[in-house]
Amino acid sequence: MHRKATMALVVAAALGLPDAAAAQTQDELKSLREQVRQLDKRVTDAEQAALQASSRPASESAMNPAVSVILNGIYSNLSQDPSTFRINGFVPSLGEAGPGGRGLNLGESELALAANIDHNFRGTLIASISPEDGIGVEEGTIQTLALSHGFTIKAGRFFSSVGYQNQIHAHAWDFTDAPLANKVFLGNQLGEDGLQLKWVAPTDLYFDLGLELGRGRQFPAGPAGGRNKNGVGSGNVFTHVGGDFGTGAAWQTGVSYLSTSPRDRTFEDPTGTTNSFTGQSRLWVLDGILKWAPNYNPTYTNFKLQGEYFRRKEEGDLTSGATAQTGGFTSTQSGFYLQGVYQFVPMWRVGYRYDRLDSGSTSFSAPLNAADFPILATYNPTRHTVMIDWNPSEFSRVRLQLAQDKSRSDATDNQAFLQYIVSLGAHGAHKF
Repeated sequence: MHRKATMALVVAAALGLPDAAAAQTQDELKSLREQVRQLDKRVTDAEQAALQASSRPASESAMNPAVSVILNGIYSNLSQDPSTFRINGFVPSLGEAGPGGRGLNLGESELALAANIDHNFRGTLIASISPEDGIGVEEGTIQTLALSHGFTIKAGRFFSSVGYQNQIHAHAWDFTDAPLANKVFLGNQLGEDGLQLKWVAPTDLYFDLGLELGRGRQFPAGPAGGRNKNGVGSGNVFTHVGGDFGTGAAWQTGVSYLSTSPRDRTFEDPTGTTNSFTGQSRLWVLDGILKWAPNYNPTYTNFKLQGEYFRRKEEGDLTSGATAQTGGFTSTQSGFYLQGVYQFVPMWRVGYRYDRLDSGSTSFSAPLNAADFPILATYNPTRHTVMIDWNPSEFSRVRLQLAQDKSRSDATDNQAFLQYIVSLGAHGAHKF
C-alpha cells in the first residue's frame, strides 16, 4: 500500500498537481488525498487486469507467429551442358552440386514460420519450394529459451554448424551458389535430423562450444535418407571465438569436426555406373570471417572477408557397379575458398571468390584399381567468381555473377547468372 501511494504521489507531481508540502489549508490537503486515492485505485485495477489476462486459457491468447516468404529467380547462361556437370577427382559429382539449368528458372523459394511457444521453447519451420513444385523441410526445430549458464538445446531438422557457410540459408549467401568445397565435402549444404547442444561463455570475448548428434540423412553419410538403424549416424563438434577490435571491426574464427559412418553410400561416374562406399568419413573444417564497418554502420561503406579450409579422410570398402567387385579404398582430400565483398556505396556491393580443391591421394586394394573409377583420377579443380549486386532495401537484392569454372578436367565452363531475391514479411537476423 505504501509503495502504491508513493507511486501515485510521483505521478501526481509529474502531472502538475498541487504539492503536498505547499498545501496550507485542510481543503487543499483533502483534495490532494482524494487525488492520491484515485491514482492508487487505478494502479490496483491495472494490476488485477494484468493478473486476469495471464490466467486466461491459451486459446484466448494464441500466438501469432512471424511469417516470411523468400522468392528467388535466376537466369543462367552456361557454356557447358549442365547435365554433364562433374567435379573431377571428387564425389558427389551430380545432383545439387551442379549449377542448375540453362535459361530462365524459378529458384528455390522459402516459407518460414517462427514464434515463441511459451517461456521455455521457440519453434521454427522453414519449408523449401522447389521449381519442380516439390515441397521439403529445410529446418523444423524447437529450441530452448530458459536454460541457464549460456546453454541452449535445439532439436529437429537444421543446417549443421559444420564450418561457417553451411549454417546460412541460400538467400543470404554473398554469391549465387555455394563454394566448390561445400559442394564436394558437404553435398552443397548439410541438413541434419538430430540434436544440438550449444554453450556460449559469459565472457566479453565471444566463445561457444557445441555438439551435434544426427541421423546421418545426407551426404557425406549414407545412404540418402539415413540408415535403418537405432542410435546416431553422424556427430559434429564445433567451437568459435571472436570479438571486436579497432573502429567498427569484428572477427570470428572456428573449427569443426564431422564424423560419419556411410553404409552403401552411392555415387555415379560419368558413364552412369553406380558405385557404393562403406566405411568411415572424417572431415575437419577451419573457418574465419572479418567484418569492417566504419562508425559501426553497416548501411554505408563496409567490407567482409570470409574463408574456409576443408580436409577429409575416408577409408573403407568401395564397390564397383561395373564389375560388382569390392576392395579397400582410402582417400585424403582438401580444399578451400576465400572471398571478399565490398560495399563501396549504399545499396551497391562487389565481390570476388577464389575456389581451389586438391584431390590428394587415393589408394585401392585388389581386386580394384584406379582405372575402375575415372571420376576419382587426380585433378585439382579451381574457380574464379566475381559479382555485383544492388540492394535497394534489406528486403530485396538483384545480382549479376560471372564465373570461370574449371571443375571438369577437360573443359572450362564460363558462367553468367542474373538473380533476384526478395523477402516478404518478418525475417530474423542473419548469422554474424
